[in-house]
Amino acid sequence: MTKDHARPLTIGIDLGGTSLRVASYSPAHGILQSLCLRTRLEAGPIAVVEDMCDAVQDLMSRDSSADWLGIGVGSPGPLELPAGRLHHPPNLPGWDGFPLLEELQTRLKPRIVLEGDANVAALAELHHGLGKDMQVDSLCMLTLGTGVGNGIVLNGKLWHGVTGMGGEAGHMTVDREGPECGCGNRGCLEVCASATAIVRAAERLIDSGKAKALAELKEQKRQLTAFDIATAARSGNEDAIAIYGETGRALGICLAGLINILNLPLYVVGGGVANSWDLLSPTLFEELELRSYVYRLTAPGRPAAGGMPNGGTQVKPAKLGDEAGLLGACLLPLESIEDTRAADVAIVN
Repeated sequence: MTKDHARPLTIGIDLGGTSLRVASYSPAHGILQSLCLRTRLEAGPIAVVEDMCDAVQDLMSRDSSADWLGIGVGSPGPLELPAGRLHHPPNLPGWDGFPLLEELQTRLKPRIVLEGDANVAALAELHHGLGKDMQVDSLCMLTLGTGVGNGIVLNGKLWHGVTGMGGEAGHMTVDREGPECGCGNRGCLEVCASATAIVRAAERLIDSGKAKALAELKEQKRQLTAFDIATAARSGNEDAIAIYGETGRALGICLAGLINILNLPLYVVGGGVANSWDLLSPTLFEELELRSYVYRLTAPGRPAAGGMPNGGTQVKPAKLGDEAGLLGACLLPLESIEDTRAADVAIVN
């Protein structure tokens, strides 16, 4: 089959501290095939890169009729762009200074586009999730998983900042006396509202001897998860309810600052912790009302909300769930092509 008649496809890579997911994608049909591997952090970054490349080549070998438009990669940050170099990533120990983009480019032929993992999730949510449903072209997304990521889309384009490190709200201080964070600060959103933070809060209560029911649950499970604690909260466990209440409060403090600064129409909360929106949202919205005068003015039904899309500032759980990161990575090469075309048109004009 000639290139003119080949199917245009992309590859997406979602690099996480626990798992590595790779998929082939068709603009016409969505994700076609995917692979999921364990991220072998103990083997070092080169071994993980080789796993990524092996998975890409496996998927590419399965479709001889494809015109591969490029490979998109979503990586934990902080990520220096356009160099594609990682700097002290809290969830990728041993990767400080690692030139991820360069190492991939030496091993793979198709064009590679590298972005922060929360950026790619925000991109997916814009084009295929809440952004599409609400017909907005700007949003801010927080992803609550092992850590906390942040992606910002302004007028349809990802906001990178000067060095690619724009959108690190996971390391905004929400509790000046809070736990120490891997970034070197204390009380970051990441150590107050991630899945890891929820488990650690439960462990601290258990160690203090003040949470008998959670201690019994840990004995049964051996290792607690944020999901276990959410289940306990929904069953009426007061300690678990309090943990999620404090998580929502930390999240609300961060979002209040973002709303005051950005004044966007949509703020999205994604990642596994967002599945417990019912437990988080009461204290989250309490904090928004208390700390963000912009929210008080622009929330749906408020005085300054009339001219806003969807009737006011919206704060909602993500629509796409765990697929956002992988889907967004698949979209990156297509976004890059559109940016190049737009630049060419601007030069001609």
